[in-house]
Amino acid sequence: MLSLRGLDIMYVKGIGPQRAKLLEKELGLRSVYDLLHHFPSSYLDRSKIQRICDVRSEVAWVLFKGRFVSFAMQGEGAKSRLTALFTDGTASLEVTWFRKVQQIKSLYRPGVDYVLFGKPGFYNGRMQMVHPEVDTESNASAMSGFRGVYPLTERLRNAGISSRTIYMWAQAALSAHQRIADPLPEGLVRGLGLMPADEALRVIHHPASGEALERARYRLKFEELFYIQVDMLMRSRVRKGALLGMRFAKVGHWFNTFYSECLPFSLTNAQKRVIKEVRADVNTGRQMNRLVQGDVGSGKTMVALLCMLIAIDNGAQACLMAPTEILATQHYETIRGLTAKIGLNVKLLTGSTRKAERDVIAEQLAEGSLHILIGTHAVIEDKVRFRNLGFVVIDEQHRFGVAQRAKLWSKSAIAPHVLVMTATPIPRTLAMTVYGDLDVSVIDELPPGRKPVTTVMRYDEQREMIYRFLYQQMQMGRQIYIVHPLIEENDKVALRSLEEGYEAICEAFPQKKVAFVHGRMKPKEKDYQMGLFVNHEADILVATTVIEVGVNVPNASVMIIENAERFGLSQLHQLRGRVGRGADQSYCVLMTKRQIAKETRQRLEIMTSTNDGFVIAEADMKMRGPGEIEGTMQSGLPFDLRIANLASDGAIIQAARTAAEAILDADPALQAPANRPLLRAVEQARSAQADWSRIS
Repeated sequence: MLSLRGLDIMYVKGIGPQRAKLLEKELGLRSVYDLLHHFPSSYLDRSKIQRICDVRSEVAWVLFKGRFVSFAMQGEGAKSRLTALFTDGTASLEVTWFRKVQQIKSLYRPGVDYVLFGKPGFYNGRMQMVHPEVDTESNASAMSGFRGVYPLTERLRNAGISSRTIYMWAQAALSAHQRIADPLPEGLVRGLGLMPADEALRVIHHPASGEALERARYRLKFEELFYIQVDMLMRSRVRKGALLGMRFAKVGHWFNTFYSECLPFSLTNAQKRVIKEVRADVNTGRQMNRLVQGDVGSGKTMVALLCMLIAIDNGAQACLMAPTEILATQHYETIRGLTAKIGLNVKLLTGSTRKAERDVIAEQLAEGSLHILIGTHAVIEDKVRFRNLGFVVIDEQHRFGVAQRAKLWSKSAIAPHVLVMTATPIPRTLAMTVYGDLDVSVIDELPPGRKPVTTVMRYDEQREMIYRFLYQQMQMGRQIYIVHPLIEENDKVALRSLEEGYEAICEAFPQKKVAFVHGRMKPKEKDYQMGLFVNHEADILVATTVIEVGVNVPNASVMIIENAERFGLSQLHQLRGRVGRGADQSYCVLMTKRQIAKETRQRLEIMTSTNDGFVIAEADMKMRGPGEIEGTMQSGLPFDLRIANLASDGAIIQAARTAAEAILDADPALQAPANRPLLRAVEQARSAQADWSRIS
């Protein structure tokens, strides 16, 4: 199989240089390997011939066997078309061709047996078929069973390349290579009962049965996911064994003073466990690469701060990078406020930082007196130079590109320890693939005093009742978030807009101060409006999802999410995390229409039944696929996924991980003769990206 990567697709029978260029441009297919791994997205059943008289309404695709009775040309020039009458003895239908009519007219003759495959339609009660596939009986027999429908582009279709064309090319390539070598070790294939590679590729393009197709799919999915697991585990083991990092042997003045004098609350057992795991990592002399997953409000920032203090106690500087200015500012204000008493030097660097402050930051970084730099992408600018960067915290890292993260990495001669934080709950199987080379810690407890947010679903006609509830909460001194999916009215989508919602709230609560925030506002105005709410000068904040991250108002006890049916589960959970940050009982109200789709209702009911972000993430993946999680993270995977699905193939991911661990335990470098084809396959399949595993 490996040799197929070096065979140009242009040499496949029927392709040639021009079509090869088009296939590369449109589908990225360059080699025979690429062609054979361009898998069908669905299948048509060509296993059963039907009678014309039995098809009385429009169906997807049908197979008829019969003869043409007559042919007739209609129209002239570019508007000409060819029509034919086709019968199987039980009834007849009209067949029409609009393209290549002269060529088609010369191909088929009346009175000869043919098999038609196409999508029937009806006009004035008469069955019609446009541009069907027409085969002789012998050819049709060879192509019976399930036929793949291949992903195509409009440009390919206009060039006369159809799904059938791709199928024929795949068959030509398979015929030219009678036996495709298997890159997986024979013992692994036999031990797991996998379909051999050669058989799997032939079946995936032309399955004789549904059972054979499922076995082929499993094999090819396993292979893709297995390569990823082998690659990540090998990199991880090399890093742990060879990549030097600063050794932080002591816990000293900064950590101990903060812990005894400034810690605002007792750490949870989960926070203590994660800090111990980090301390063990940074004391080995090897570079740490650890992911900390923690639900909204679980105390990740406190863990990150304590870990950075360990670095500072050992003479190193620390950096925290966040994806947005709002979130970076929130981290800065939190950490500066917590450490002000002990005199820690903390600075903020964003795109809005003035030159005078930038100069101060640059000077203090260079001389080593700046302990912690917090910022956005601004911290990776070339002119930002650390004296001794030893600890990096990356918040919501999947929002950063590979090159951006690698640039931060390069700011230290010795590999800095990396702590990746995410509040986006990631299902275990997805984390195993996206973060497969990281050591994973989970903060699975909320700080003491936090109460679970009560979540309910309410309908538009219950708005007056909701308003009475909001008034009661505000009379108790609480504050309210009201979140809208749109900024302004859109005629095409019947949603309550931000302006409409703002006006309605001002009218309903004339004695209350209402602030508003959305993504199109200028930063100064946004900060002013947000400040009104943070400082409790405003009782209500009407906003779009810009408040999804970065706003910490413990006094806010209620969140109303308008048109909740328009949000995904993970986003709803992130929004809900803005309340419940104080000791008071908090509430999240999902406003929606009474008439919503069954799947939508199920999604919202999951939100009302649990506050566990990991449960919600699993449900989200099962209901709608990996969605945003996969979309934002798959760009960091070392290989393209052509057939595996991170949302639905969790069991295969686990099987691939287990198999990869077993093989590498026995042969860490894959140097055994039986494993060398696997090593070559992994090396050749690895995409030519930056060394993403070292930073993410």
